[in-house]
Amino acid sequence: MRQTAELCDLLGIRYPVLQGGMAHISDARLAAAVSEGGGLGIISAAHGDPERLAAQIDEARAMTDKPFGVNLMLRGEHIDALARVIAEKKVAVVTTGAGSPTEYIPMWREAGVKVIPVISTAAMAQLMEKSGADAVVAEGTESGGHVGEMTTMALVPQVCDAVSIPVIAAGGIADGRGVAAAIMLGAVGVQLGTRFLVAEECSIHPEYKARVLKAKDSSTIVTGRRLGHPVRSLKTAFSRAYAKAEYTDISDEDLEAMAVGTLRAAVADGDAKKGCFLAGQISGMVSREQPAAEIVAEIMTEAEALLKKGAE
Repeated sequence: MRQTAELCDLLGIRYPVLQGGMAHISDARLAAAVSEGGGLGIISAAHGDPERLAAQIDEARAMTDKPFGVNLMLRGEHIDALARVIAEKKVAVVTTGAGSPTEYIPMWREAGVKVIPVISTAAMAQLMEKSGADAVVAEGTESGGHVGEMTTMALVPQVCDAVSIPVIAAGGIADGRGVAAAIMLGAVGVQLGTRFLVAEECSIHPEYKARVLKAKDSSTIVTGRRLGHPVRSLKTAFSRAYAKAEYTDISDEDLEAMAVGTLRAAVADGDAKKGCFLAGQISGMVSREQPAAEIVAEIMTEAEALLKKGAE
């Protein structure tokens, strides 16, 4: 796949597959496993602890000599310190979300860190290109976690037309069919999150994995639009109650407070009543737990076969 070689060469990876930096989920073990499998594993810095991030980076380096990255959500605590850790540790790649990383790009570029912001509009992609980003992840609303409004099918080709830097597609991609479709839309690679929730190396609670494996095509819901930061998760007692509360006279402060600690309740405790189980619309396509390297290889084998068939 000549088109994807651009991304593989840029990042020093075998396959054009990035593992999403899922908050409180994507740790050193998962990232190292994905990188060992030929993709690009990514550690989440969402916990907001610079010392912990540095330790996670060191742990991943002890498990793999392949490139891996860090995801930094730009709304949170200790962002400046986390950004410095990424530069000081000279991580291969940083992906960013929830804001613009413009102020940090010069520092990261000087440290040799490739910068790949996650964006949800063509205008934001253009701004990131002007700011010096190496590539962008165009993430559609089908994804789990924080989402925009545009679908991957509509977003990716418009971003590809708007910028000259590599575009990575995300949102609604679970197998080789999604990879092939993304490449036909103009992307040079993909980012997957939900599929890696059921990787053997993913450390989420077994109940979380079980819920993803049992999910159907209609099993997710988007909440948080009232507060301006919509989030896609599995339908649970919590997500249904939160969705209902958004249409009441509850204050924004109390509505915000309802969500505090709910992701941890899902990830660490598997709490079916209080937990917010972030997952994308492709949850219904995920049917078994596998090693991360096997997931990457399976996806790429299928994509290569489909693209080869389409070229005949």
